[in-house]
Amino acid sequence: MTIKIGNAPCSWGIEFPSDPSYPRWWSVLDQCADAGYKGIELGPIGYMPEDPAILSPALAERNLEMIGGVVFRAFHDKEMWDDVMDASTRTCKALTAHGAQHLVLIDSISARRAPTAGRVKEAEQMEKAEWIAYRDRISTVAKMGVEEYGLTVGIHAHAGGFMDFEPELERLLSEIDENILKICFDTGHHSYAGFDPLSFLDRYLSRISYIHFKDINPVVKAHVINNRTDFYKACGQGIFCNLGQGDVNFPEIRKRLIEKNFDGWCTVEQDCDPSMKGTSFEDALANRKYLQSIGF
Repeated sequence: MTIKIGNAPCSWGIEFPSDPSYPRWWSVLDQCADAGYKGIELGPIGYMPEDPAILSPALAERNLEMIGGVVFRAFHDKEMWDDVMDASTRTCKALTAHGAQHLVLIDSISARRAPTAGRVKEAEQMEKAEWIAYRDRISTVAKMGVEEYGLTVGIHAHAGGFMDFEPELERLLSEIDENILKICFDTGHHSYAGFDPLSFLDRYLSRISYIHFKDINPVVKAHVINNRTDFYKACGQGIFCNLGQGDVNFPEIRKRLIEKNFDGWCTVEQDCDPSMKGTSFEDALANRKYLQSIGF
């Protein structure tokens, strides 16, 4: 059993392909390596170079392995299907070029669901026909990733999208073959949604192929839920705190992973506001030291 610890561009505030406030991609690689990580995610397609002749040597120079990549797109919106497929295909190609294994699918934030992030009883649900089409779009991309590119594909629940709460995640898992769709389990988003990460881990570890480590400040969580704060403003208010400072029990997560012989990557993803300059490297370093202190 080998548990490897990586990080991801979202820990530097990278949510989209480009933004004037973002640090340059090579700076993120430098800081990731300097903080003690051996792997990094691709980030949103278009942020890092898609030409492997540019990116591969940059990774090698820093002794970094490409872990996987996220397709954070509007799976819930049929009008955005071309955009979803473009991002998915390009991400699959980039991952295979670097020998990465994990394709992560996330339904992006919806205006219909953003106000009820963390409020399961109030969240709007899709009608049957809309759900079927939504499920089938996720399944189509998952099958492409597995069958055409040889990747392991995981669904990732995310605050403010239509794949947010545990019941809808479990419904999706029951309707798509587990050989096609695994789980990218995000500890923080599971807590944000109002559910117990440890309980879910106990029930679904056999289907979890990849894990995102994220912690939640319970005081900020209570505030943003009560005030219906949108996801990005919540990030700016510090809902995703440094690991070990929130309500996610990482020592117990480690214990369960070891007991069940989990073998693979756990990637730190501390979603943050990129305008909060000067803290990303310090947070990445602190998170790595914390994980080392509990045996990761």
